[in-house]
Order: sequence, then structure tokens, then C-alpha cells
Amino acid sequence: MKLLLLPVAALSVGLALLSPSFSTAPTPVPVADLLPSSDPNTTDEQPQDHKLVIYQLMTRLFGNKTTVNKPYGTLQENGVGKFNDINNTALQAIRKMGASHVWFTGVLEHATMTDYTKHGIALDDADVVKGRAGSPYAIKDYYDVDPDLAVNVKNRMQEFEALVKRTHDNNLKVIIDFIPNHVARTYKSDARPKGVVDLGEKDEKTKAFLPNNNFYYLPGKSFVVPAGYNPLGPLTGPREDKKFQEVPAKATGNDVFSEAPKVDDWFETIKLNYGVDYQNGRAKHFTPTPDTWLKMRDILIFWTRKNVDGFRCDMAEMVPVEFWAWVIPELKKVNPNLIFIGEAYDAKTYRMYIEQGHFDYLYDKVGLYDGLRRLMRGEGTTDDITNVWREESRGFSGHMLRFLENHDEQRIASKDFAGNPRAAIPAMTVSATLATGPVMLYFGQDVGEPAHGSEGFSGEDGRTTIFDYWGVPEHQKWMNGGKFDGGKLSTEQKQLQDFYVRLLTLSSQSEAIRRGRFYELQEANNLDAQYNQRQLYTYLRFTDKQRLLIVANFSPDKIYRPTIRLPKEALQLMGLDASQFYTYTELLNQAPPVETLNLTLAPQSAYIFEIKPKK
Repeated sequence: MKLLLLPVAALSVGLALLSPSFSTAPTPVPVADLLPSSDPNTTDEQPQDHKLVIYQLMTRLFGNKTTVNKPYGTLQENGVGKFNDINNTALQAIRKMGASHVWFTGVLEHATMTDYTKHGIALDDADVVKGRAGSPYAIKDYYDVDPDLAVNVKNRMQEFEALVKRTHDNNLKVIIDFIPNHVARTYKSDARPKGVVDLGEKDEKTKAFLPNNNFYYLPGKSFVVPAGYNPLGPLTGPREDKKFQEVPAKATGNDVFSEAPKVDDWFETIKLNYGVDYQNGRAKHFTPTPDTWLKMRDILIFWTRKNVDGFRCDMAEMVPVEFWAWVIPELKKVNPNLIFIGEAYDAKTYRMYIEQGHFDYLYDKVGLYDGLRRLMRGEGTTDDITNVWREESRGFSGHMLRFLENHDEQRIASKDFAGNPRAAIPAMTVSATLATGPVMLYFGQDVGEPAHGSEGFSGEDGRTTIFDYWGVPEHQKWMNGGKFDGGKLSTEQKQLQDFYVRLLTLSSQSEAIRRGRFYELQEANNLDAQYNQRQLYTYLRFTDKQRLLIVANFSPDKIYRPTIRLPKEALQLMGLDASQFYTYTELLNQAPPVETLNLTLAPQSAYIFEIKPKK
């Protein structure tokens, strides 16, 4: 069966349509018994509906129409996207992709080399800023938004609030970043509400550690700018002189307790103190509640009252789980439907951060993402996928956020990753349909943005810059001058985006994908000579009302013609009679029903069959 790329309009044919529900409250599957844990092809996890479809966009880049793209270019030269660029037309286009949530990345005010002193914002020192635009993860004021993103800088918060309302009016929910582990070295809140004591304002700076200090100090030592740091290459940034003053020096964001961090450290940031004495065996001082805990809670409440629906928590594992265990319930007293997504990389602590820390979702980066990346590069096997559901996230797979791109990772189409955006077809299908948890799409991924060129600080690294002012060329073709209709895309790009729209819409509407159980079919098909178990991956997702067979071919160049076998154990679990005949309707590519599973699997392809009794 050749992969067909049909119009989005054809998608509704044959689907078990549901009204998309974006509530965070889990919905148990209405089926009889739990699956037997003794069967090695499945788990006894009780599925719950967590199928958020998150569209992540870098707010600074998303609406930028300027195409100059001068390395190290200024805001005036290279342009910048605004809150107002994300208008109703843009949000409707995102909604039509099947999205339920938008993660507006880089909203909070952060250190930058752009001069906003006429608006009462202090100028930052280039010695401790990464890139002309600055890192959105070096926060300068937790209570303010990035002035770059406002048409009228004075009214920047009102413009953000209007974006939140506009997003909700378009039936989408809002996620923003919360960066709890570190702040910019120049942190100073000018916008904090009346009565709020600023971070560090009452610290005893003569003490390396005190439970109620907000920062860690190195008494008697002065901060040293890393040797060799050249923030703007051949150009000179504001105050760039290697003489940035910080006395006493503070510990650096990535747990470096030295006055002279290295250039590869997060030297532009300072570590926040949650009551853990890192230099004395990581002793914990959590009673009474540390001051930093209280300040972070108040910051989260501030944004929750701006009607934000959720937070993506940067480097969540670098903050003690005890803090999350305390603060997330505190926030859910304000809004019970608030969601918390943790950036996490230590699989051994996943269950702890979900069960004890109360995170709704965690990144599935070191498991599924890394395994799929290897497959897409021709370096891995489907055993990596099996290991994820059978071992790494067993029992809580619905709490793992799956993705193939984000602001930290390389673009699929870049030469550093797969070099071909179509490699994402089988991998994204698995990401979206393997479990009941959320799936995420990064802006430009759906049109094969390759992140070519050196943007400046970011360099030639296969990533779309988060440090520089820049236009994103292939995304700009989809944006089409503000029409957001893909009018300037090539035929191939339109086909690729059509695949993403169909997959994400199906994932958001299918009962079996949102709420169904899982059964792997690798073992059942490994004797078929045409079933290359290293490159093909097949599984079932099912409820009492819908039964799906999902088949993915990761090979970049091989066509396989297997006959897929559904073992009697799987049929029995789906409530099907092995003696009955069934039809198989391919939903993802909209092919007509067939009565056998003698398949022709094109290279880099994926198929989702709905199984129904033959009438």
C-alpha cells in the first residue's frame, strides 16, 4: 500500500469522530478488565485520556516577516515577531492542525543586548548575555514580559493579556515557560507588584548558604567573565569589556560553585537556592518553608491569574522534588485544571516527579525521542520503542510528552539530524499514537524547516536559534505574509504539512488513540520473511468502541510486503472473534477498506487501520 498524501478535507471520512476535550481530568476507559501483566506484549496500565496536542512556537520568531537574516543582526536589521502577529488567523491555522494548546516560548523578560533604557529597563552587559537577542531562559524579571514582543513597549503586558484572551477565543489553551532553577546575572524585577520583596534583596551575602537566602554566594570572590567569551563575534556588544561586576560572586545556574565558570557553563545565569546546601552533602533545609519556595509560588500565582493554563517547567529535575510536591498542589487550589510539564532527562526519577512531585507530564526525551532519532538516522532499531513502553515509562506512559523537535533539539530536515523531513512520518506517527499522553509539534517542523546557516551566537548547529534575531525561512513560506495559509510552500512541503494535519487531527479525535489500551505485535510477526523487525513497528490501540492497527516503516529506502498477523490473544483482548472476517480501513492516508492485511509498506511511511467486523 503506497503512502497517499490526500487533502485535509478527506480526513473526516471514516473517522470515529469525538468532540475534542482538553480537560486535564483523566477519563478511564470503559472496558471490562485490566490487561494481564503476564503478557509481555502489553502492560496493565489503566489508560487515561491525556491526549493534549501542543503546538510550540518561539514567540520572538513566529510572526517575523523580515527575511534579511544577517548574522548577529540587530532587531532593526533582522526584525522580530510580536504578540500581535499571533492573530486570529494564525491561531485558527494552528487550531486546524489539531492543536489543543499553544506553548508560547520566551514570553518572560530576559537579558538582552537591545537597549530599552528609554522605557525604564536597565541595559544589560554583553559579557553575561548570550546572543544579540539573549537567551529566553536567562530571566531578568519574573513579573514582566519581553519588551521585544510588544508593538508598544509601555503596553507590553496588556498585549500579552490580549494574546491570552485571543488564544482562548480560538478554542486553544495557553502554556508559558516557568524557569525555576536560575535567573539572569542582572536579575532585577522592575514590574513586581507592590509589596513584593525582590529576589536576593534580603540575602545575607556574607554567607555561602543560608536556607532563606535566594542565591548561593562565594564570599570574598568576584565573578570572572569566562576567558574567550566573544558574544557578538566580530562586533562589540554593549558594555563588552570582560569587567562585569558581581561581588560577591554567585553560583552559576548549572550548579557551578566557582567565581570563574567556563564558557560552556550557563555562566550568564545564577542558581536559585531552594534550601539545598550543595557544598555540604546536599543537606536539605525545607522546614520552615524556604523563602525561595514562597517567592516562586507567588510568581506562578501571578501568571495563573493572567489566565495562563499551564507551565512548561525548565530543568525541573534541578529543583528538589519536595518543592514541586508542595507548589503544584498550591497552584491547583487557584486553578484545578492547571497543567505542569517538566523538562526531565533522568529516567530513574520519572515516577518520583510524577507521583511525588505531582507533575502532569514529563519530557520523553532520553527514551522515545532519542530512540526515534536513532531510527530516523539509520542507527537504531525498533527495540528502542519496545524498551520505552515495557521498561522506562511502564505504568505511567500517559504522563510522558512525546515530540521530535523543540527549541533545544536539531531540526529533522537539518544535515545534523536526518537531512530529510519525510523521515518524520513513521516517527511522528509513533510519537502521537503510542500512548494516551500528549504530543508536541514545533513551529516549522511541519514544513521541513532545516535551520540552515549560522544565525550568529547560535552558529551552524542544525537548530533554529533562540539567541538571535532571525527569520525562519520555510515557516515564513507557510506564514505567507500573514495569511497563514501555506501559499508559498512547495508541493512537497504542502504534502508534508498535510500529513501532520491529518495525523494530529486523527490523534485528537480518535477514541482508541486518546483513551485506548496498547498491544505490541512485533513478536507476532517476527517469522514473516518480509517483516524486518528492526525497521518495522506494529501495534494495536483499542477500546470497546474502536480498534486500530498502526504500522510504521522506518527504512529510508526499502519497500516491505508483509502479511500482518493479529494473534488470537490480541483479538480476544479487543473483544473480537478469531473466526469472524474483518475489514481494515486506512484512516491516516484515507485508502479504501481492504479485507486482508497483505501490505505494501513504502519507505518512511505509516498507516493507521480501523478494524471492523465485515458486514
